[in-house]
Amino acid sequence: MKKLLLSTALAALMAVPAFAQSDEPKLGGNMIVTYKDDVATLDPAIGYDWQNWSMIKSVFDGLMDYEPGTTVLRPGLAESHTLSDDGLTYTFNLRQGVKFHNGRAMTADDVVYSLNRVVNPATQSPGQGFFSMIEGFDAAAAGEADGLSGVTAPDANTVVIKLSRPDATFLHIMALNFSFVVPKEVVEAEGADFGKKPVGTGAFKLTEWSLGQRLTFEKNPDYWISGVPYLDSFTVEVGQEPIVALLRAQNGEVDIPGDGIPPAKFVEVMNDPEQAALVVEGGQLHTGYVTMNVTAAPFDKVEVRRAVNMAINKDRIVQVINGRAVPATQPLPPTMPGYTKDYAGYAYDPEAAKKLLADAGYADGFETELFVMNTDPNPRIAQAIQQDLKAIGIDAAIKSLAQANVIEAGGAGTAPMIWSGGMAWIADFPDPANFYGPILGCGGAVEGGWNWAKYCNEDLDAKAAEADSIVDPAKGDERLKMWSDIYMAVMEDAPWAPVFNEQRFTMKSARLGGDDALFVDPVSIPVNYDYVFIKE
Repeated sequence: MKKLLLSTALAALMAVPAFAQSDEPKLGGNMIVTYKDDVATLDPAIGYDWQNWSMIKSVFDGLMDYEPGTTVLRPGLAESHTLSDDGLTYTFNLRQGVKFHNGRAMTADDVVYSLNRVVNPATQSPGQGFFSMIEGFDAAAAGEADGLSGVTAPDANTVVIKLSRPDATFLHIMALNFSFVVPKEVVEAEGADFGKKPVGTGAFKLTEWSLGQRLTFEKNPDYWISGVPYLDSFTVEVGQEPIVALLRAQNGEVDIPGDGIPPAKFVEVMNDPEQAALVVEGGQLHTGYVTMNVTAAPFDKVEVRRAVNMAINKDRIVQVINGRAVPATQPLPPTMPGYTKDYAGYAYDPEAAKKLLADAGYADGFETELFVMNTDPNPRIAQAIQQDLKAIGIDAAIKSLAQANVIEAGGAGTAPMIWSGGMAWIADFPDPANFYGPILGCGGAVEGGWNWAKYCNEDLDAKAAEADSIVDPAKGDERLKMWSDIYMAVMEDAPWAPVFNEQRFTMKSARLGGDDALFVDPVSIPVNYDYVFIKE
């Protein structure tokens, strides 16, 4: 039975990438997207926020990919792969004729270099922990080896990856931006500037980056998927306040206001049939949360962290964003496999929270800082959280900063508390493991990592690895139960205060074509640039 399932899945993955649009795509034109903040980087080993996610995916490719608008895996730079009987060795057969934007042919050595680079501690990649299942990871991640011993290139068209344990998420990892293939000579020539001068194999290439103004991406005429992309180019304009961007979209000057519909305008937009017709709504694998740095006082005490959970009035905060979310009880969102349906979470109870603070030795409260991204509605959400904390004696000064600065502080461990909004976790793929490793696991609690709570529970890491070693589909329920137990243990330790699970609303101009799913694409946020087109 196991071999039948594997061979069936393999046959599907060996198919040539194809995507059927509901309307016949038209070629040409330029699309304009706006953002308030500039883009931090386009280096796939470094970039890890929703703003640059889709741009990186259009500039680079990985061994695996997803069907546009879905989380269904399909082949990428590897046209096929095989898996050994013990579930430990993947052999990827690369597509031939794939070229980097500089004209050089991509080879297996580029894949090996790219995977080694992201694990190298000198790269300070927030995605390093994703690769812990590959043989030789510990030595490579510690800087004690030149690369991953489990990644080899027996010839120019073949990559072999040996795992130290079976892992149910591995093919998803090969579709993440951290696995995207980069050319060694360009990375070494550009150094720290590679993120501003990226060269990949993707559907678009960056041709202009005027800091604080715009980024321009032009069609790659040599892209390996025939007929893609449809656009000649797309432009990302930065420095645009969301309100201004919305007005420009209403005037037909902007195709997608990338920061979304400002909360102050949401009801107005949705009550106008003409504007509402341009809004695409989709569910998302998302949780917004407050992190607490568990390595420093006062958040090194679990009673304090639990008190914060009990102090936050989640229902009131949902109203701040016009009801576009549901209160969260745990790290996983309700639509994620492994979500614990009968878990109520921490009740809103300020008096009980005060008692917990007193038990921890903080009867008189304390002062701290709450970092927040400066795009509306996040500062207003932070103010609501600030008021709730004040009610139990915690005086949290708000530090409202650009997204990149908040992420930097979180990675460096210098932020006592962070409201994750605007940067909140949206799953890379629909598996409970993805909400753990990078943001709650020990692998993410490193310099530059995405685990801003710096929470590291080695026992839970071991249980997570055990859960992900279950690759037999017949034991899927057993695996999900293990993940449910892991997240319940996380909530006991309370490194986060989960606040809400948000729905996604995107406005697009009337001239844009393509399935609605492309504009709420779960892995190309906020839009899949490769497959949208201009109808006019």
